Amino acid sequence: MTVSSSAPPVPTLASRKKSLLASAVGNVLEWYEWSAYAVFAPFIAAAMFDKGDPVSALLSTLAVFAVGFLMRPLGGIVFGRIADKRGRKFVLVTTMLTMAAGSLLIGIMPTYAAVGAWASVLLLLARVMQGFAHGGESATAYSYVGEIAPANRRGMWGSVAFVAIFGGSVIAYSLGGVITSTLSESAVGQWGWRIPFLLGAVLALVALYLRRSMDESDVFHGEQAAEATSIPRRTVVRAIVLMIGMTSGITAAHYTWTSYVSTYAITQKGMNPDTAYWMLVIAQVIALISLPFFGRLSDSIGRRPMLAAFAVGMFALQVPLTMMITDAGWTLLLATTAALLVVAAPASILSSTLSESFPTRLRTQAIGFAYSFSVAVFGGTAPYLNQLLLNLDLGWVFGVYIMALAALTGVAAWFMKETKGIALADA
Repeated sequence: MTVSSSAPPVPTLASRKKSLLASAVGNVLEWYEWSAYAVFAPFIAAAMFDKGDPVSALLSTLAVFAVGFLMRPLGGIVFGRIADKRGRKFVLVTTMLTMAAGSLLIGIMPTYAAVGAWASVLLLLARVMQGFAHGGESATAYSYVGEIAPANRRGMWGSVAFVAIFGGSVIAYSLGGVITSTLSESAVGQWGWRIPFLLGAVLALVALYLRRSMDESDVFHGEQAAEATSIPRRTVVRAIVLMIGMTSGITAAHYTWTSYVSTYAITQKGMNPDTAYWMLVIAQVIALISLPFFGRLSDSIGRRPMLAAFAVGMFALQVPLTMMITDAGWTLLLATTAALLVVAAPASILSSTLSESFPTRLRTQAIGFAYSFSVAVFGGTAPYLNQLLLNLDLGWVFGVYIMALAALTGVAAWFMKETKGIALADA
């Protein structure tokens, strides 16, 4: 490859660390804003929808569908293509602005009582904005962190991407606990639910300031300056299929043990809701702390052993850990902590593994498709599928389903090449 002499200088390690911090802060904030909607969903629904109004009720259904199963994958693909053309930094700043705008809109929008079904329309618009931005943020952050990380520390640096997922969720649920315990239920329903969204919009200014000073990925700059070379389509398709398979078990297990397990403990085992909530928060904090250590371990032993360990661990433990849960809080804490530690091992290397699996010119859009598709098909549907099977007295089938997807992750890891420490320019 012939590289132009006008290429920008390679960022220093200190500069890369500042860029990593800027990416991480924004990523945590985006996951916080995304999770805040789930925390306050009952209050938002009461304020913005009316089950007696057919238009409003329909928009409520469409809002869940559009955001959960359409806008995130679409955002990952569209923003991924932009990131591969205009740069990672440009997209990370744009998604931050879009997510913050959606959060601000939710925080200030009028209620159904004030403007009728238009409140439902505005909420749908805000969630579409957030879902679209969220999909682009995830794909681009995975590429960016992988590209700015030192090759021999890419696993540890890349773990920050999943630290943000747990971190944003913990902050949202903790703030939700503070607001609901401090304010009366009436006050929360009237105005208290707006606080997290207004706070998120303000904090976005801080994240935006940090992101504007980020370095662009020198790997991306190098690709832009290099002569174009053809990339075999078969190679890219094979990598996408392997990454979908690899991610399937991880994302399904993650959503099961973060988004649904507390509901299972409350509705099926009779656990006190407050107890279930705080046990889940503690388990997520423990898993969050473990992520950098797992990422660093992968820099020593490789990515494939971490994926294999998850496949074996989740295959063996999914059913026993679920059966362990009773109405006692400690059972939920122990089971969820164990499950999330198993999930944390491969989750810590998602950024590094995905970025190491695709060529720079197509990296973000390929990640956007593979990761978003897997999350939409296997992750986002996991809580609903679990509840459906329980309602049909077939709860055991879901355990088998998770075991099968864990095995699929193991099969994908078997066919993957070990990519630890490779130069991304050669991916």
